[in-house]
Amino acid sequence: MKKKMALIMAGLMAVGSLTACGGAKTSETPAASQAASADAKAPADTGSQAADAGSQAAGGDAVNLTFSWWGNQTRNERTQAVLDMYTEQNPNVTFDGQFAEWADYWNKLATASAGHSLPDIVQMDYKYLEQYVSNNLLVDLTPYIESGVIDVSNVDEGILNSGKVGDGIYAICNGINAPALLYNKTLLDENGITVKDNMTKDEFIALCREINEKTGYKTNVAYNNGDNFIEYTMRANGEILFEKDKLGVASPESLEAFFDYYETGMKEGWHVDPSIFAERTIGSVEQDPLVYGTSPETMSWCALYYSNQLTAVMNAAPEGMEIGMTTWPSSDPVKSDYLKPSQFFAVTVDSKNPEEAAKVLDFVTNSVECNNVLLGERGVPISNVVADAISSQMSEGDQEVIRYINEVVTPNSSTINPPAPDGASEVYDLIDKLEERLCYGEITAKEAAQELFEQGNKIMAQ
Repeated sequence: MKKKMALIMAGLMAVGSLTACGGAKTSETPAASQAASADAKAPADTGSQAADAGSQAAGGDAVNLTFSWWGNQTRNERTQAVLDMYTEQNPNVTFDGQFAEWADYWNKLATASAGHSLPDIVQMDYKYLEQYVSNNLLVDLTPYIESGVIDVSNVDEGILNSGKVGDGIYAICNGINAPALLYNKTLLDENGITVKDNMTKDEFIALCREINEKTGYKTNVAYNNGDNFIEYTMRANGEILFEKDKLGVASPESLEAFFDYYETGMKEGWHVDPSIFAERTIGSVEQDPLVYGTSPETMSWCALYYSNQLTAVMNAAPEGMEIGMTTWPSSDPVKSDYLKPSQFFAVTVDSKNPEEAAKVLDFVTNSVECNNVLLGERGVPISNVVADAISSQMSEGDQEVIRYINEVVTPNSSTINPPAPDGASEVYDLIDKLEERLCYGEITAKEAAQELFEQGNKIMAQ
């Protein structure tokens, strides 16, 4: 296990240098833009405030912390269980656990940030970390790390620095994962169809055709949820989606390869029809066409997720469906693939008890008992001591995630892209709209790429 963890740590060593780049603008998600427009006046000296509030909590006064995260039912149950465990060990601390699906989660944070009523502890995504810091919404955790309130002695420095922005560490990574194409292995095995790791785009499309011809099942290429996949596709050519004040491509042709998946799939009939999502929550594991549907016409043989979501998908799958895992397709798999901090936990400036909140982050990071409940659902634990300790308790699916990260992704991957800059949220919305129009036959892949190039550059230049 230690050797495996060493491979994971080495693969993430470069992440810290990316998050520390101070020149990039922040991603203008609703939370950031609303907080800015509301003239956010967060306390400047969060360190001294933390010490004052923390001393009160240490004295045994009753403390209630709001703890917020996005996720599925598996994550919800495990997270609430560890919050109850913390309260059992610290009777003066209680929690208001708040969870939501991905899209609803960020909308709720937007409203809370505008009204300066953010939860004490929030689950944070790598994509949005810098913009929350730039809008002065998160507490610098460096004083708590230096004082030992948050013990990082068993955490690789590269992983710790993945939560760094400028000179401060504003979030603690709570797992490591990688892009993962999850698929209905039972269906494919029954039809004599095999899946290989590191498929090229052409190999993937050929596989989609074969599966549709033999089984009638369709393919879902992250419909209206492909902001990560478009960047993954572009990485094959050494390109990134965003640069400062513009898109990171010189011409629309670089964007066309992404839209081609949808155009080809709809024309040839192997991509799911967008109408099946009319009454589903996109991004919900339980409603994903991989595990939810009444016929092959409304179901997909695969889903583009991240490796830490394997357990949730396995739990949501119908009885008898075995879930397999491989890499996302790419014209150059090694250039495209990467290791990623799965999520972070951060303390917000609206917390009245930031030191107690920091202690909770330490608990999640270093408690073996806690992680025997979480069992790597958010990704491989970042403490090598914890990872070693819980390995024997992990399910077959969790062990498969570790194997996948170490044996498949780590030897065949490149450094993750920097966090998305200001304006990215609006560009992602544009991509979804263009994708929808393309799947309904209103525009071609070439036209979608041209519009994204023109409108995307205008958005980024604002």
